Amino acid sequence: MQATEDNQFTQSRRYDFDWLRVLAVVLLIYFHAAAVFYRGDLGEFYIQNARSSPVMNGFVLFVHQWHMPLFFLISGAGTWFALSYRSAKQYVQERCQRLLIPFVFGTLVLIPPQVYLRLLDQSTYKQSYWRFYPEFFNGIRPYGNFEWGHLWFLVYLLTFSLIALPLLLHLRRPDALLRSTFANWIEKPGVILLMALPLAAIEGSLRPHWIGFQNLYDDWANVCLYLLYFIYGYLICSDARFGDAIDKHLGIASGLAILCMALFLGLWQSDLIPDRAYSVNYVLYQCFRGCNSWFWVLMVLGLGRKFLNVNSKLLSYANEAAYPVYLLHQTVLVTIAFYVVRWNADVMTKFLIISTASIIATIALYEVFIRRFNGARFLFGLKLR
Repeated sequence: MQATEDNQFTQSRRYDFDWLRVLAVVLLIYFHAAAVFYRGDLGEFYIQNARSSPVMNGFVLFVHQWHMPLFFLISGAGTWFALSYRSAKQYVQERCQRLLIPFVFGTLVLIPPQVYLRLLDQSTYKQSYWRFYPEFFNGIRPYGNFEWGHLWFLVYLLTFSLIALPLLLHLRRPDALLRSTFANWIEKPGVILLMALPLAAIEGSLRPHWIGFQNLYDDWANVCLYLLYFIYGYLICSDARFGDAIDKHLGIASGLAILCMALFLGLWQSDLIPDRAYSVNYVLYQCFRGCNSWFWVLMVLGLGRKFLNVNSKLLSYANEAAYPVYLLHQTVLVTIAFYVVRWNADVMTKFLIISTASIIATIALYEVFIRRFNGARFLFGLKLR
């Protein structure tokens, strides 16, 4: 990663963020494999096993609390480094090449097979895939077939990158009062933990109405929440004092994260989660979720800073492979799960087969069809060889 000419902003590459990004992509594969056996308020996955699993339900709920917030925070951190050696125009061009092109390609090529297999799995639909493909564009989910599936992350990230750009450029200025004031404030004991409060306010005020259907235009709880995580990631890399605060508060953040998650899973296990409404109980529950997610993200960041800020040949390979693997993995996983759920086997066996086979097949597709070919690299948002 190149550095700026201003010594104040000179930064070495943060390998802990690279590792966290790679590990988050790997965890996502296991998350979606578990979703095959999940039944709950988060919605149904494309393929569902006839028998659900309380263990898988708990795993999905646990990961869902902090996984996507971590993704957006890491993306914000990457934006700080990207703007250190790109102009605003170059940055916008790079965002479009890396996000918009894979999104369009993926929506047209990678998402339709998932929708097709869902129809085969959940109904008496008997058309061939090529007869189905034109029907993919008939209406927008939930009233039709068209959707962008797991590629919603790309659309949201591109939107955040563009609408937040004026603020991000302002914060890069050496005389940015907002950034320096915030960095001074963050040095005080416990203040970095209080960054949970805006997140809690978003969850409590918006989540009762916008539960989380990722269509961008009517998903204000997710838009506001993930945008703030994106900005948090940018700020954390803007001044060493943020990192120092994370290090100093790792112990208490870890304790709060474990305690809050235990309480959250206990409420779920006891069936005590309040019904969705603008009621005192549900608003407080959502505020609690907002704090819980921040404590977990803080803990993961602190552990990453402590143990993962090291380079290796494996990281060099995985760091480039992570993005194509993210784009490909769900189509591969849904295809494998479509057949595995029909086997006469227990839940854990199916889960391990689906997750392991998905990882192997996705990496194989990357190696054989993407890594060495510039045309494929372009479509999957990679730099050309």
